[in-house]
This record gives sequence, structure tokens and C-alpha cells, in this order.
Amino acid sequence: MGPPRPPGPLGPNGPRAEGHRAEAEPGDPYRSGHPHTPYPGLGEPRGPSFLPGRPPSGFGPAAPPETSYPSPYATPAPQPPPAPPPRSPRKVSPLVAAVLAAVLAGGAAGYAAGAIGDEEPAASAAEQDDVTGLEAVAARVLPSVVSIETAEGQGSGFVFDERGRILTNAHVVAGSSEVSIELQDGRRLRAEVLGDDPANDVAVLEPETARGLRAAQLAAGARAKPGVGDTVLAIGSPLGLSGTVTSGIVSALDRSVRLGEGGERRRALQTDASINPGNSGGPLVDAEGRVIGINTAIATLDQQRGGSIGIGFAIPVGDARAAARAIIDGG
Repeated sequence: MGPPRPPGPLGPNGPRAEGHRAEAEPGDPYRSGHPHTPYPGLGEPRGPSFLPGRPPSGFGPAAPPETSYPSPYATPAPQPPPAPPPRSPRKVSPLVAAVLAAVLAGGAAGYAAGAIGDEEPAASAAEQDDVTGLEAVAARVLPSVVSIETAEGQGSGFVFDERGRILTNAHVVAGSSEVSIELQDGRRLRAEVLGDDPANDVAVLEPETARGLRAAQLAAGARAKPGVGDTVLAIGSPLGLSGTVTSGIVSALDRSVRLGEGGERRRALQTDASINPGNSGGPLVDAEGRVIGINTAIATLDQQRGGSIGIGFAIPVGDARAAARAIIDGG
């Protein structure tokens, strides 16, 4: 039999992937002035495929066994001693039995924990259902939302009755008798300002045609009174970005806020759904797509400092509906 061959060398592990740096795209009009901090890259994780394999044996085929022949003069092989008598089975002590019982119980507990762990995907599926539900709500409400442009600026509004009339904030159309509105399908229409109620910060517009306009569903009765923690969506045109949807919850009810410069204090819904300039006049809707308020303002400390987009306020839909009805009846 020849000398054994040495085992072959082990192959090296694969190289680690180089990291990627996150860079801000140039030309973004809303990009922050602060440079982005590059993030260090991470190497690829080493999974089972990176473990070194077992070295090959490297030995040749086994040599055939040597053949032996009995000798006529060989001494007879000694006989094996007699087998000892069978021993009686030992008794299991109570301590050993207790340990075995504990091990079995631990195994059962582990199985139960595994069975409970199997329920986690169901929770994830429920969360996915929530996301899908909000997506459907946004798709249902968006066709009723419009962008409003005036000589002074822009805001949002929504169709609230079958005649195509539009509800918005009074401060959005202040000083205007006619404005331009843009629908979600890109159409532009002229709209007359029927009237406004600065004290309640509500205004009503009537477009030149109601063709293709769809009224949003206004919450009524008990449904017009949301609870703290209820899911809501704020829809509008923040910073001129039409069709923007942000989500949050109702943070507080009956919050006393001052509407506009020198305005009177009114009760309002507080929400953490992001509200920015341009959202004013757009709808705040519940998880069923019913309008529960008009997005109106955000909290500010003073005139020099910016507002907090996470502390927004909306006029309750009941107050807005009453103000709109008074404007229409008085016109």
C-alpha cells in the first residue's frame, strides 16, 4: 500500500461585499440644507454556505486483506470463559424519575412556545390588512379632493355635496372672488367664492361645472365624534404637492385654538398626521373614509419659528357643515 496522500487545501471564504453610501440626489427643491451623513457599508453575512467544508480524505483505495492458512501444529485457541449469570434490572430512583419528568415537561413547554410563535405571521397579516384598508380609503377619497390656487397662494378643498360645491378654509381664499381649482385627474376649473365665515375659518366655492365631481362622505351623528387614538388620514396639497396622503391618529378632542391672526378661539381636533402649508382646507378622514374635519392649522411658538407638523388641528365636520349651510342659505 502506497503512502497516504495529504488532504487537499481548503478553499478561502468569499470576499465581503463593499458598503454603499447613501447620497442625496441633486436638484431636490425640498432637500434639507444639511449634508447627508454617509452610512458605513456592511459586509455580507456569513451564512452556512461560507463554512469551510470537510477536507477530502485523500487516501487511495484500501489494500486487500492478507490471506492466512491454518497450521497443523498450531496450539488450539483458548475457550472463552463462561458468561456470568444475568443481573436483575436496577430500580430507577425517584430523583432520576423526577429529572426525566422535568426534561419531558421542558420539551412540552418548548413545543407550546413554538406553537405560540407560529401565531406571529397572523399578526403580521393583520397589520398588512390595516395598510391595505388605508390604501383603499385613500383611493376612495382622493377623487373628491382639489387643489386651490389664488393670487395670494394655494391650499386644498373637497367636494361636499351633489352640486359639486367645495368646502375649504376662509384664509385660503381670503380676498378672492374667483379661484382656480385642479382636480385629481389634472383638469382645471374656475370656481366662484360663494361666501366665507372668517370666525369659523370656513368658505364655500362653486365650480363652473359639476361634471365629473364626486362628493366626499361627511361623517354624521356619533360617527362625527371620533375617539382619541382613532386612525385618520390627512389629504391635500402640502407645498403644492397635490394628492398627498399622510396618516396618524386623533391626538386630542375639543382642543381650544385660535384660528388665524386675531381670530376667535374655537374647539378643534388635534392630530399627529403631518399637516403642512397647502394642506389647509383639505379633509381629515377616518378609517372608513368619512370626513371628520377640515385641516386648518399647526402649532407654532411665534411668528419667527416654524410650526410643528406633528401637532395639527382640524375644524370638526359638524361645525364646518353648519357654517357652510349658513353661507349657502345666506347667499
